[in-house]
Amino acid sequence: MLPNGPTAPPPWKRPWRRLAAAGLLAFALAGGAHSATPAFAAEKGVFFPESFTLSNGMQVVLVTNQRVPVVTHMVWYKVGAADEPRGVSGIAHFLEHLMFKGTEEVPPGAFSRIVAKNGGRDNAFTSWGYTAYFQNVARDRLELVMKMEADRMSNLRPTDQGVYPERDVIIEERRQRIENEPADRIGEQVNATLYVHHPYGTPIIGWPQEMATLTREEAESFYKSWYAPNNAVLVVSGDVTAEELKPLAEKYYGSIPARTVPERVRVQEPPISAARRVILRDDEVRQPSIRRNWLAPSYRTDKEGYAYPLQVLSEIMRGGPTSRLYRSLVVAQRIATSAWLGYSPSSGDMTSLAAGASPAAGVAMDKLEAALEAEIQKVVEKGVTEEEVTTAKKRMRAGAAYARDSLPGPAQTLGAAIATGQSIDDVENWPVRIDAVTADQVNAAARAVLGQTNHVTGLLLPLQDKGS
Repeated sequence: MLPNGPTAPPPWKRPWRRLAAAGLLAFALAGGAHSATPAFAAEKGVFFPESFTLSNGMQVVLVTNQRVPVVTHMVWYKVGAADEPRGVSGIAHFLEHLMFKGTEEVPPGAFSRIVAKNGGRDNAFTSWGYTAYFQNVARDRLELVMKMEADRMSNLRPTDQGVYPERDVIIEERRQRIENEPADRIGEQVNATLYVHHPYGTPIIGWPQEMATLTREEAESFYKSWYAPNNAVLVVSGDVTAEELKPLAEKYYGSIPARTVPERVRVQEPPISAARRVILRDDEVRQPSIRRNWLAPSYRTDKEGYAYPLQVLSEIMRGGPTSRLYRSLVVAQRIATSAWLGYSPSSGDMTSLAAGASPAAGVAMDKLEAALEAEIQKVVEKGVTEEEVTTAKKRMRAGAAYARDSLPGPAQTLGAAIATGQSIDDVENWPVRIDAVTADQVNAAARAVLGQTNHVTGLLLPLQDKGS
């Protein structure tokens, strides 16, 4: 799924980048599933999780899946790049790296070696709204990783010898992933232009001049402020029962004292009435592209009830071979090699809806932009049909029906949802709420979001292309 909102990092890496969708269900929830469509009425229930809360306030969520003797163990902290003090951008992602730098019990670098020695794999990722750590291990190694993860929740002991070389690592990571990648550079600049005041305009990895001055003391302060059991969610998916998990969670996580956690205070975006354009020309660009981003409500900020209709709209419009944009720009007009629209509502604050395309050989960018605008305007003025909505909802419900088949998917989806302010009930009711969406609601949401004139357009062009 294409990146389109402040929701996340690529799955199962230790990245600064956001996830385009949180796990297999989120992929389906946002319209990514195009499998066979069972004919059934939507009912509540996707993962059917169990949940309990430890005495220190830490929430524990379990999705039992006994198909294979493997578990995914994830700890989600309700803190991310959007919670950073101004002027120290990248500290949340920096701390994520430093969490592998050791405690008295587990020396620096030993965490991942121990997991690998026991046949598992581990990593972590940072988003604007959360930071998460995970291990995939055999079920008989669950206690081992729980013990180690709980240890670094409260006993991290970074030293200057571990901290400052790691700062060089994240600076190099930025060079490789942003500065050497024109598509990521334009994405960063579009985002910074869309969010002019809110911290979502600051890249998760940080601005380079601020990353270069991050200190051990700042990382430790961030750790002590936010990394507490009452600010974390443990999600386990796989071959384990609640009767087995609960005593382990109480033993390792329940013994960590709760602490006072700062309030998550976010500034609001000012009213912006002007359309904005960002143009990046680079000699490394082999495939030009255009993207356009609009501010959109997330689940948490959705006062008008647009979040679920916008997901249906995304399924109708997105990049599949039967989607509106693909059929028009790629198949019928033959002016694009790809065309897409994406929206993800899982965000602590507002989010964005984005559309884009890449031109076919010999097609001028202004012609492609006009065609993309025409398709968007057609939706705003004429809307979508009942048939399109019905078909889209069937595909989306099918994706939700198969989402439990994944082992890490449930842990990814539930953790991201809870960390950004949703409840388990919200996730489990997703099929019912999607099924209730009407064509009128989709059209109202499309007019409200796509009809805005304060969007940001990004053009990625070869250096030799002088047209815009």
